Amino acid sequence: MFRTVESGLLNKPVSAPLQAEFAQHEFERLHRLCLMTFAASVGIWLVFDLLVSFKGGQGFTINSILHLALLSALTVAVPFIQRAQQFQFLNFGFVVAFCVGGRLVLESMPDDTRAIWSILVAASVLFGASRLPLSPRAFFSVFAVTWALLFPIMPAHDLMELKGIMVLCYSLYFSGITAYTFVTLWRAKVQNFVMAKTLLQQAYVDTLTDIPNRRAFMLNAGSLVPRATAEQDHYLAMVDIDNFKKVNDRYGHDIGDEVLRHVAARIQLVMEDCQYARLGGEEFGIYLKGMTRAETEIRIGLLCRSVRDMPSEHPVTISIGVARLVDGDTLPKALIKADEALYDSKRTGKDKYTFHQEPGQPEGSP
Repeated sequence: MFRTVESGLLNKPVSAPLQAEFAQHEFERLHRLCLMTFAASVGIWLVFDLLVSFKGGQGFTINSILHLALLSALTVAVPFIQRAQQFQFLNFGFVVAFCVGGRLVLESMPDDTRAIWSILVAASVLFGASRLPLSPRAFFSVFAVTWALLFPIMPAHDLMELKGIMVLCYSLYFSGITAYTFVTLWRAKVQNFVMAKTLLQQAYVDTLTDIPNRRAFMLNAGSLVPRATAEQDHYLAMVDIDNFKKVNDRYGHDIGDEVLRHVAARIQLVMEDCQYARLGGEEFGIYLKGMTRAETEIRIGLLCRSVRDMPSEHPVTISIGVARLVDGDTLPKALIKADEALYDSKRTGKDKYTFHQEPGQPEGSP
């Protein structure tokens, strides 16, 4: 069964928006690696330039200083980049600057060692690029500019000698294996991202209404409970569709499902800045963070009217129970209190909301 499900997921084409979402996720996850790679590259370039410059007796020139400043400036910019697409362009500019600087240094080296060093520099650039969160287009742009600027530099007559043949063969081998590895790993990472996203959606999103399910609600709302009474009031609402069993019995479950989707859409619209979920059956939960009693009443009342007035061939109403979280409350305890208030709404006429009254609390008090 696992292989069947896996095969079904992996054989689906990955849309452009999903690829863009993966690229952003990968960039955010590897942001620190990007900075470390850039910084290490600047250090490698500096050491390489110093060795060649002083061993060659030419000293550290103004061009070297300018290139070092440019590479350093691009490295400093990495922490301020927030979008994957922006990083693709920044990385391309960094590679161009690195390769141009490397080519200028290589020009001052003896002919018999220039080809070997050009391969080492190009291999370092391509290996570093293959580890970064780049799209295939961005990687192959880097690939092309690297070999355009750092292709093994050697006299023409050396190309037919053993050393020249070995240099070219290694260049082709390294290029091929690096490109193949990058593409293979990129595809695997995209597929893993798609699988993880799909499984998370199935685990935390209600398939019928396309809103969060009970598991997601207990996780998301549960993380807010410890802060419930510290600075702001928090309220928990339980929503139930009135006479839902009659809708199913009279019109069938397909119509019942349609009603559930309509109510979920209204909750999503009215409570877009809150945590909400389908808890099961015809029950929904809403967590209202940082609202006063008056603000909560306005929002809950708006939801009741929105469901009551929604255009539908099968109109329904909802009943709501609301509980204010107090010191010592847990999410399950708050759900119980909201459910008790919901029962009062059902018992006293439906199509209304009721606030839970704490023991000893005056009627109508916050």
